[in-house]
Amino acid sequence: MTQPTPLTRRTKLFYGLGTVAFGVKDNGFNYLLLPFYNQVVGLSAPMVGLAILIAMTLDAIIDPLVGQISDNWRSRWGRRHPFMYAAALPVALSYLLLWNPPHWSQGALFVYLLCVAVLIRGFISLYEVPSSALAAELTLGYDERTVLLSYRYFFGWIGGLVLYVIAFRFLFTPDAHHPVGQTNPAGYTRYGLLAAGMMFFAIIASSWGTHDRIAGLAQPPARRETVRQMLRDILDAWSNRSFQFLTLSGVATSMALGLNASMNFYINTYFWGLTAAQISTLAAGVVFSAFVALNLAPLVSRRIGKRAAAIWLMGSSVVVSLAPMMARLAGILPPNHTTAVFVVIFIQSVVAVALGVAGQTLISAMIADVVEEGELRTGRRSEGVYFSASIMVAKAVSGLGIFAASGLLGLIGFPAHANPDHIPTAVLVRLALAYAPAYAGLYLIGFALMMGYKITRASHATTLEQLAARAAAAAE
Repeated sequence: MTQPTPLTRRTKLFYGLGTVAFGVKDNGFNYLLLPFYNQVVGLSAPMVGLAILIAMTLDAIIDPLVGQISDNWRSRWGRRHPFMYAAALPVALSYLLLWNPPHWSQGALFVYLLCVAVLIRGFISLYEVPSSALAAELTLGYDERTVLLSYRYFFGWIGGLVLYVIAFRFLFTPDAHHPVGQTNPAGYTRYGLLAAGMMFFAIIASSWGTHDRIAGLAQPPARRETVRQMLRDILDAWSNRSFQFLTLSGVATSMALGLNASMNFYINTYFWGLTAAQISTLAAGVVFSAFVALNLAPLVSRRIGKRAAAIWLMGSSVVVSLAPMMARLAGILPPNHTTAVFVVIFIQSVVAVALGVAGQTLISAMIADVVEEGELRTGRRSEGVYFSASIMVAKAVSGLGIFAASGLLGLIGFPAHANPDHIPTAVLVRLALAYAPAYAGLYLIGFALMMGYKITRASHATTLEQLAARAAAAAE
């Protein structure tokens, strides 16, 4: 593969825009799915967690297959775009079904949630895996990839957050039977309709906006593919040690991120006693975090490299995120429902999310750099296979996170249909004491595993030189 033409701002914007669909899906799964099915629909928290965990397990099969198939697809629309276009309508319709469950028994609702979760996660893979793999084809530059993927994470967060703000500000409204707006089932129906429309538009717009780059993308020679060959190619990609350590690290850090997201509703609503309007204000502030992360990830990476930058950024995010909760347990924060507490939580939220998003951006940029190392060793470009692991890890945020959160809630005996004004203090203390060590511990495991990733700016440049020399020799 030769160096593509330089990326324009238009290409970066349209490429990133497509991630609005994944951001909306991820935001809904992480922040709303567990409380909706548990507190609103009435399905037990462990059953919600189990359904999502099973769906996530199936992702381990679906994602690499989608990546492998798109790596070897040949068409006049290239390797990735046919899948991207095809995913738009199924993604929107399956997500709409998720927020409109029937009035069935507990067992039947569990089956319904499981089936619909598998559908939406499978269809989002059909778009997200080829679209993510496109990053490694659009540019070979070590730093430009970080910039490109910063746009991707920026739009992913903006899409999810904008809808989150709209939902808590305008859709989750209280009525005579639901004094707390976020427990009103009518709001979730409206949310599902708006979310489905946003996802469809984002996928179509991004596919169309990057369509003009197809002619300049890599088109490896066609070859006969068998199931055995596909499995061998996937195993070859997974044999890369830097990729193995990075993926395992990503599972741990993503599980921590998912735990944080799934517990966010309970911590904000019950531990801090925030209203729907205040939660929407927090989400609006986090929009600013996405703008900060857009520039912060490339800046820190250029100074200290991607691996060190990722560890520093995410570690700082953990410290900032837990600080107010630890201060409350120590008795040095004012009581809930005061302006001072809300200001502290607002500042903590903006800073922690900015640092965390920047760190997660660098994980994807590190995976992009594995592509050329794999090509040097195997002779094949396997962007789809490598990035399918990235997507699988990203979706583990919701799967493992919801499972872990549901387990913690069951462990501490958190009641269903709870009233925020009548939760015993002992339950809230147990919530904090169970959540904080689990959250920080998962990140520490992730950082230790990340040390096994050995690709640097210098080693990546050497790999590109070796690939260029091989191509020149083949041409002669």
